[in-house]
Amino acid sequence: MNPLKISFLTILVHFVFLSGAQDKTDNRMQWKIAAELPASNGQSKATGVAGPVAGVYDHLLIVAGGANFPDAMPWLGGKKKYYDNVYVFVKNAAGVKLQSKTGKLPHAIAYSASCSAKKGIVYAGGENKEGISKKAFLLQWEAEKASVVAKGLPDLPVALTNSSAVAIGDLVYIAGGETPEAVSADFFCLDLNNISPGWKKMPSLPKPVSHTVFVAQSNGDHPCLYLLGGRKKNNDGISALYASAYCFDLEKNQWKEIKSLPYPLCAGTGIAEGSFHILLFGGDKGESLHKSEMLFSAFKREMDPVKKKELNKERAMIQSSHPGFSKEVLFYNTVRDDWETFDSLPYDAPATTTAVSWGKDIILPGGEIRAGVRSPYLLMGEMKQN
Repeated sequence: MNPLKISFLTILVHFVFLSGAQDKTDNRMQWKIAAELPASNGQSKATGVAGPVAGVYDHLLIVAGGANFPDAMPWLGGKKKYYDNVYVFVKNAAGVKLQSKTGKLPHAIAYSASCSAKKGIVYAGGENKEGISKKAFLLQWEAEKASVVAKGLPDLPVALTNSSAVAIGDLVYIAGGETPEAVSADFFCLDLNNISPGWKKMPSLPKPVSHTVFVAQSNGDHPCLYLLGGRKKNNDGISALYASAYCFDLEKNQWKEIKSLPYPLCAGTGIAEGSFHILLFGGDKGESLHKSEMLFSAFKREMDPVKKKELNKERAMIQSSHPGFSKEVLFYNTVRDDWETFDSLPYDAPATTTAVSWGKDIILPGGEIRAGVRSPYLLMGEMKQN
């Protein structure tokens, strides 16, 4: 869906909100499990991945890469595994089905910044067992080969993981993320029609942030970029979670603060809806995250082996009983600068994934649903028709 075109659905939703209607059931989305990511080689069943590359090109949904813990949870000694698998899904009258699982990414990768652009799906940065990457690629479907092809793009100026990307036409923007040393406030732009100059440095973000939602949408007059929530891991190992939100005005070339989210949130995902709305899905409110981080910080400072063992056991209990992530769907109006709790997900809410607009549908592919646990499902949502 073109985020800058007014749709009948958007006009209807806007009318309901302006009329002061309190019955949210008129606006609820309808969700279903549309498909499942296949099991990886050597696995008896699909375990899903977090941090996949995801987007739509030539009417096809492409989901690739990602990471999981196939053998054991990390607090039980499990090692994170990164993937280079590429899956292509097609939508028809019967639903969503896997069309192809041929082809590989150039490297196994997870937690890249990815987005759908006119020329293909762009992904940049991310991480694998070798560390944090600065590589960037353009994924395209080549029908004659029945395969996805990855074309190299200029490297990012700095290696980044857990950054966020969005495209307007042939311009791709990347915001924030984590470097090997710190959380980044960098903001870059690449013109896919003229890649030789590489990534242009844009005005820095208002503050360093990773795991943020980054969406292109109109402010009611012209295109802008919206940076919503996120987190910053500090030197003591404890993350600051943000409710703050910012708008980058592409005409004025500057950032401004807008109304904050209803609560601090990181690792969610979102999309533009219609002409001046944004939908934000899932994400981590941080309660279990902070408990785990504080215990790990205490574990590193503790010298007594018995006390270290107790701290490690307590941390494992918190992670193994993780309650999952926020199921609330938040709704932002860029004209009114206003947030609403719009709906809730009926399934386990994914974090660390990328929402994708696929025609009139919204896809949430895979993602993390609890500490260490991934989802193999493609959740599909659409506005319920009354």
